[in-house]
Amino acid sequence: MRFGFVHRVMTDALASLGVLALVLSGQFNRWVSAAILLGLVAALSVRESWQRHPALRHLDTGALLIVLGVQIGRVLFDANVLDVLVEFAAALQIIRLATRKGAAHDQQVIVLSLLHLIAGTVLGGGLGYGLCFIGVLIVAPGALVLSHLRREVEGNYRQGARDRTGLPVDVPRILRSRRVVGRSFLAVTCLLSIPIFAFTALLFVLFPRVGLSLLLMNRGHAGRMIGFSGRVDLGEVGVLRSDPTLTMRIEMPDLPEPPPPRLTLHLRGTALDSYDGRAWTQSESWKRPAETDGTLIPIEHYPDVTTDKVMRADLEPIEPPVVFLPQNATGMRFRSRGQFGIESPLPPFRGPEGEFRYQPLDERGLKYEIFLSTRNVPTFRRLPAAERPRYLALPGDMPDRIRDLAAQWTKGLTLPLDRARAIEARLRTDYRYDLNSPSGKSKQPLDDFLFESKRGHCEYYSTAMAVMLRTLGVPTRNVTGFIGGTWNRFGHFYAVRQGDAHSWVEVFVDEQGWLTFDPTPPGDSAPRSELAGAWAYVRDFLEASSQRWDRHVVGYDLNQQVSLFQTLTRNRNGSLLPRGMTRPRPAVVAGFALVLAAGGFGYWYSRRRVRHRLPEPGEGAAKSRSALLATELYELLDGAMGAQGVSRSPGTPPLLHAETLKALDHPLGSEILALTEIYLEARFGKEVITDELRREFEDRVKAVRTKPAQRAASLSA
Repeated sequence: MRFGFVHRVMTDALASLGVLALVLSGQFNRWVSAAILLGLVAALSVRESWQRHPALRHLDTGALLIVLGVQIGRVLFDANVLDVLVEFAAALQIIRLATRKGAAHDQQVIVLSLLHLIAGTVLGGGLGYGLCFIGVLIVAPGALVLSHLRREVEGNYRQGARDRTGLPVDVPRILRSRRVVGRSFLAVTCLLSIPIFAFTALLFVLFPRVGLSLLLMNRGHAGRMIGFSGRVDLGEVGVLRSDPTLTMRIEMPDLPEPPPPRLTLHLRGTALDSYDGRAWTQSESWKRPAETDGTLIPIEHYPDVTTDKVMRADLEPIEPPVVFLPQNATGMRFRSRGQFGIESPLPPFRGPEGEFRYQPLDERGLKYEIFLSTRNVPTFRRLPAAERPRYLALPGDMPDRIRDLAAQWTKGLTLPLDRARAIEARLRTDYRYDLNSPSGKSKQPLDDFLFESKRGHCEYYSTAMAVMLRTLGVPTRNVTGFIGGTWNRFGHFYAVRQGDAHSWVEVFVDEQGWLTFDPTPPGDSAPRSELAGAWAYVRDFLEASSQRWDRHVVGYDLNQQVSLFQTLTRNRNGSLLPRGMTRPRPAVVAGFALVLAAGGFGYWYSRRRVRHRLPEPGEGAAKSRSALLATELYELLDGAMGAQGVSRSPGTPPLLHAETLKALDHPLGSEILALTEIYLEARFGKEVITDELRREFEDRVKAVRTKPAQRAASLSA
């Protein structure tokens, strides 16, 4: 393998891993990430000959100034400073890759890649970053060693170093050489990652994460999801979308075997009580710290931790930072990532309409536990009489035929619960689900949905039911959240995606509380993620791996450290096996020993074949001694040629000098050429200089030195 090629490949790999660590941190938006990756590919495609072209000598300085000016302009226009700095770091690496010249620039590439890896630790730390980290551990030792070797070679070349024959060090020839770097060299340097990884793992276990960088400032997430937002506007249809991005993972208690592939579970985020004919909003706007008792956060009353079931949720960063709860939740407990100790790290807040929020300190989301009522009673059961009118308010310009349709559908029914069920059933059966409903362009979107288009998405269905019940004197509010999730066969959790965002209705029934109704057709409101196929398997595996990485690596804290040390303590039998692990069976031990023995035999046999192919020790020693003797003998010949007035200049190769003398018919040309060929064959070929050959060579050199050459006559001839 050529030295220069291997060095370039390993340096490029290290730089790519560093840039990928930044991209996979999620710090960039989709377009910036695509631009960085395209720039990286373009920089890696630049040939070395192009990089040394005189016309591109100042390209790196010009590109750097342009990028610096653009980023400063972005800061002046109120861009996020952290985003600008990280983007500039990635652009700096791309510029350096495209314009590098020599080992000094390659070392700058390596330093930048290591800095990118450190930045990726702070910014992200997900599974993608973990894969990049492992790749850097494997590639970095070899890249550093090869970079140092190239720097030494180029340093000697700049200093005018020469070999024993007087020739300058030929850097291009060394970089093209296949002798400098072999497979064993690469294997040994890459294996250096094993002790480095072991030491890093030890530090990781001994020093858990106790906090996060202050650089991680919370940033809003643009875009609105179907069904979940702080505002439901029936006129804004263009931004509605189905997105497979993972939003949260939930682990349910007491699941049947096998678990259902899809789980319909209304995860309530927020509720909206005011409708103006086009949009739902909250008539009240306030936020106050929620009541807590240690780590427990009650909703309407404190949960019974001895009997209530526990559901676990892992919520990705979301805007607004709402906590999602099922309809029978009694309380919860926050568990953040990187938590220190057992105290609740993030203070909970309460908002109007039973909404709970948390104050994000970073972009790592929230982990929390939810206590579920064993009696399956509604979470919210109270409605003060003074607040009842705002759940019956209607827009002043609402068409009368909406009121007439509600009366028609509930004719003969007097109980609020029966009326709610009747309207829910008619909406489910008489209307069609459509994400691209044309009703949003109408001045009266709800009226157009009910009487003209008769098709729409979940927000139209929930709005229709809530408004029609209000015309009948039944208090209602529009709720946004997520409908449920899809079972992950590897991680044993339900994956809730942005496409599972949904909108439904809460109806207040006296003596029962706020009850959940979903008028959207069941087939359209259920989670839609694929359950079978190659993509579903790959998706589930990656999401499960990401969950374990996030839980055991990113979220490794003092509690997990204590649990780990307790697991490794002696069990009842006094062994060092972790608790719950039994001793391996003798057959397993024997099979493992057999595999080790077979591997050892294979290694010994391969090494034995290599030794048979290599020359004997005496032969190798003799060849090395011959090369040294050949150099010493040629130095004698070089001195003899100088005494005869035909000395060789340092820049002329020995063979070219001898052939030139022969071509000029110099009296000593034939003899000098013959001795030069003996030297070259002994130093670079298979010739072995014995004592007899050495004495003969020395005698012939003495003859050259003492023979009258008649140089002037021969040269003039």
